[in-house]
Amino acid sequence: MNRREIVLGALSHKNTTPIPYHIDFTVQSLERLVEYTKDADIEEKLGGYLHYTQYWGWPTELPDKPGHFQDEFGVVWNRTVDKDIGVVERPQIEDIENISYQFPVPDTARLRKDIEKLIATKKDRFTFMGFGFCMFERAWSLMGMENVLMSMIACPEALEDFFDRICDYYLALVDIALEYDIDGVYFGDDWGQQQGLIMGAGHWRRFLKPRMTRLYERVKSRGKFVIQHSCGNNREIFDDLAEIGLDCYQTFQPEIYDIAETKRLFGDKLSFWGGVSTQRILPFLSPQGVKDEIVRVVKVLRPNGGLIIGPTHAIPPDVPPENILAMIDVFQNQDRFF
Repeated sequence: MNRREIVLGALSHKNTTPIPYHIDFTVQSLERLVEYTKDADIEEKLGGYLHYTQYWGWPTELPDKPGHFQDEFGVVWNRTVDKDIGVVERPQIEDIENISYQFPVPDTARLRKDIEKLIATKKDRFTFMGFGFCMFERAWSLMGMENVLMSMIACPEALEDFFDRICDYYLALVDIALEYDIDGVYFGDDWGQQQGLIMGAGHWRRFLKPRMTRLYERVKSRGKFVIQHSCGNNREIFDDLAEIGLDCYQTFQPEIYDIAETKRLFGDKLSFWGGVSTQRILPFLSPQGVKDEIVRVVKVLRPNGGLIIGPTHAIPPDVPPENILAMIDVFQNQDRFF
């Protein structure tokens, strides 16, 4: 089987050999790894099974403000410290009940160009289009986190209308992606923190579940897979996500979840992508410790498929290159470890 077929098997809850894997890097971590290995092409040599690109507004650096990037939505991201995403400079919307904000006209020609490049370079990999900051994150990037959360209590109807506008915007982009020969669509939207949902399950079900249902249904209507990225502890809505059509949950953080219990309860409903902690394992253990931990996680999550093994997030800059290479060794030489 080729790499795409192996991923399809895993997402269909079949045991696969090898287990599909994928690694993402932050800018800083990849720079360190290249410097350490003296191999500028090391990322291309990893042999990962997933191939995707992600839309979240194409932030472009402001010519008069180095390190500051403005996206299509007018949001300015300060990347002078965090080179990957950055932090929002100021909200675009101050009063959700008296909103004058107009959504941008999306650059559909650029989106098509990105997707066409994705298709042209997919080789034998499982290929999907990603849409980051698609609901909750898009709302708080425009309004500020505190204002979104307060609006759930103070002016819920106005906030629901705003979420509907966000959903409509992304549905139009998803429709374009679904015209192409892709295997699925990935939605990026962080809902969780270490102890549970940021907004609580009740507010998630009111404000986000109906809009995510619309997005998922559009993808499923074309026979494609749905992948959801959300950091943090989202266990209390796993049944909801399975109900509305989610195929694969990412990122699966072993420092948050009881992985054996989660596999037992949800392993027949959801596939999991992640499992190698970028919070507690990769930065701190020895290379051998990293290998041992990956073996432990795989033994728990592998039975009956449903696993794409990989770091739980893009590898942060505090991870030693030796530990990255230890992880790569396990992924590329699975017959020696599993």
